[in-house]
Amino acid sequence: MTVFLFLGSLLAVMALGTPIAYALLASGVALMWQLDLLDAQILAQNVINGADSFPLLAVPFFMLAGEIMNVGGLSRRIVNLALALVGHRRGGLGFVTIVAACLMAALSGSAVADTAALATLLLPMMVRAGHDRARAGGLIASAGIIAPVIPPSIGFIVFGVAANVSVGKLFLAGIVPGLMLGLALALTWGWISRREAVQPPPPASAAERWTALRESTWALALPVIVVVGLRMGVFTPTEAAVVAAVYALAVSTLVYRELHWPQLAEVFVSASRTTAVIMFLVAAAMVSAWLITVADVPSQVVSLLEPLLDSPTLLLLAIMVLVMVVGMAMDMTPTILIMTPVLMPLVKAAGIDPVYFGVLFIMNNAIGLITPPVGTVLNVVAGVGRMNITEVTRGVLPFMAAQTAVMFLLVFFPQLVLVPLRWLHG
Repeated sequence: MTVFLFLGSLLAVMALGTPIAYALLASGVALMWQLDLLDAQILAQNVINGADSFPLLAVPFFMLAGEIMNVGGLSRRIVNLALALVGHRRGGLGFVTIVAACLMAALSGSAVADTAALATLLLPMMVRAGHDRARAGGLIASAGIIAPVIPPSIGFIVFGVAANVSVGKLFLAGIVPGLMLGLALALTWGWISRREAVQPPPPASAAERWTALRESTWALALPVIVVVGLRMGVFTPTEAAVVAAVYALAVSTLVYRELHWPQLAEVFVSASRTTAVIMFLVAAAMVSAWLITVADVPSQVVSLLEPLLDSPTLLLLAIMVLVMVVGMAMDMTPTILIMTPVLMPLVKAAGIDPVYFGVLFIMNNAIGLITPPVGTVLNVVAGVGRMNITEVTRGVLPFMAAQTAVMFLLVFFPQLVLVPLRWLHG
């Protein structure tokens, strides 16, 4: 009864067009009424406690770092490096997109920010070169969702806080799966581009490659600093976010000199708006998470799926299918916040490594960003490229299928995540 009341009230309020954060608060009030705990003080206290988390401080700083990188020229230099290295191959601009997406994912951790930058820089170039606009848009969208998997990842931060799992371990565990997503895209694009009669540009000279590498060195140093710092224990993920923001600001203003001080206000406002949306979602979701725990909903779910507890692989398959269905109708952050407190007791009861589950869970939610009808990243590409959402959806399908295959491959072969994690974490 509790589960149906929570989901029913949440979906009913969302159907009225209410923002998800307010819908979460409404469903929380419905649960409080059902549990005879209706009290405005409890509601306010849980909202405040939901946002009062030290690890969540990483979110605004990583968002700020991403905004600075896009405005300050770091993202553009990453794209120029990829162009110099692989732009001359058949379908070269597609490979440029994938390489640039992997590199930019290690800079910002935001799928929306990376996709907007890639679409702005590369979509016109791909269309002018003769690539199908819908297919090019689909590739850019699917490349953009690598950002929540390769560290630093805002999705991992939110999941780590909600599930009480080490964010640092999640960061290190996401490196190999994120690169596998990029490899799957490269193989799929290589197969598709063979059918297109697009003449690749001439290869860059050694001098041009050296210039592109030299100009992008400052940008490439950032992910190295973050990963090595986390691996060596120099700083926490939250402190890494501050380092990333300060480093990006210093490089953009003092080295590249493309970010001018009058532009800073706009950059800070843009990062603040996105951060406010995420933090309000987290705060609102924590009300429902607390009430779900009080109502003992996780135990009910564990009892419902108890036959699958003896087979972790089957349980993971069932969970992944469930998350895929939810991801079709809900954005990434609310999905993480709503489903994590329900699924984590089940995962622990089955003996599944929480970090391994977190990687699969975030990968699934990332794929949900390019799954219609919601598909936030699809809408970003459609807006930047001035395309219909149906066109982008048609173009993204083969790439989405390849990335989904990678996710299910990791379900059957957890060693691909756990072994590199043990090596990186020492």
